Amino acid sequence: MRIMSDTIARLAAFRGRQAGHFPGSTSPDRLSTLSDFGSNPGGLKSRFYVPAGLSKGAPLVVVLHGCTQNAAGYDHHAGWSQLADHAGFALLYPEQHHGNNPNLCFNWFRPGDTRRNAGEALSIRQMIEAMVVAHGLDRDRIFVTGLSAGGAMASVMLATYPEVFAGGAVIAGLAYGRATTVPEAFDCMRGQGAASDEELWGLLRNASRHPGPWPRVTIWQGSADHTVAPSNAEDIAAQWRSVHQLDEMPTRSEVLGVRTKRTWCNDAGEAMIELNTVAAMGHGTPLGDDLGAAGPYMLDVGISSTREIAQFWGISEAREAAFASTVPATVNDRQATLPAPVAPTPEAREAEPEAYALGARWKSPVSDPSGVKRIIEDALRAAGLMR
Repeated sequence: MRIMSDTIARLAAFRGRQAGHFPGSTSPDRLSTLSDFGSNPGGLKSRFYVPAGLSKGAPLVVVLHGCTQNAAGYDHHAGWSQLADHAGFALLYPEQHHGNNPNLCFNWFRPGDTRRNAGEALSIRQMIEAMVVAHGLDRDRIFVTGLSAGGAMASVMLATYPEVFAGGAVIAGLAYGRATTVPEAFDCMRGQGAASDEELWGLLRNASRHPGPWPRVTIWQGSADHTVAPSNAEDIAAQWRSVHQLDEMPTRSEVLGVRTKRTWCNDAGEAMIELNTVAAMGHGTPLGDDLGAAGPYMLDVGISSTREIAQFWGISEAREAAFASTVPATVNDRQATLPAPVAPTPEAREAEPEAYALGARWKSPVSDPSGVKRIIEDALRAAGLMR
């Protein structure tokens, strides 16, 4: 029987050892460090980006890097902070470290890290709550995306906390719950051991007690991906079709250059699931136009999945209202922790009574320098995310 530490080491960048280490240390770092976000049971690091002058009520995009990558490198190559500057949204980058996984993979296959209110999944949920409270972000416009192991972890977050996310995007990832051990993870990546639609539905429904509505999901996959078999993208689509109660046949299918896009719409004609297959593309994030830069697992195929994903979510266009007239001095100071929180509005309190159960404990950080951390911890406890 394999020793777990040895078998985890075999999960090297979803076989990414063939391509070497991602050069994150040489990439420009636009991210700040989120230092106080709760008990952090998964032991993850956290980085974030807030465009200068961003007003309260902006969307939040959670971005999960792949194996051998880091947050700053993925941001530079995918171009998310470039788009955030233009469109007006905040970014959160959970980041893995070697102590958790030798190859910097999120542990998307370990039961202790993929359950609601446990492990890495809970750490990411705590980061989200900290960002929302600290920056006054819109709880109705929180999204998550990821590549490879990060894509599989995005599936975990969408399944375990579906009430948190308005939408998700899984790039070269896997359906939720398909593996609980390293050998199973490799089998799934190779496309072995097929699951029925009913089994996929059961895995997702058992991840939470959420009755709906469910997040909208866009899926991206290369047809020549020899690391994560294209059949995994089909599994993800099937898993989400089940909870959205959509037919197996797509509402429409289009060929857009090298990309085939299948879309499933609800009765109102809204696109709820999208499956994009890029012809002849290997394992990685599709890049194109003027966003980002090509690199290992970041593939220039003439299509910016970053921009397309943001368009699917409805957050890609510039919005004047997203930016305030004044710019907080510390908003992206890497030596700073978090900027001053925005007091919850009565409407927000009514919509999210648990997360906003701060009551009279709210204090302005101006008069209470230690207030930021305490407010975040109070919010986490009120939401049941920290003891």
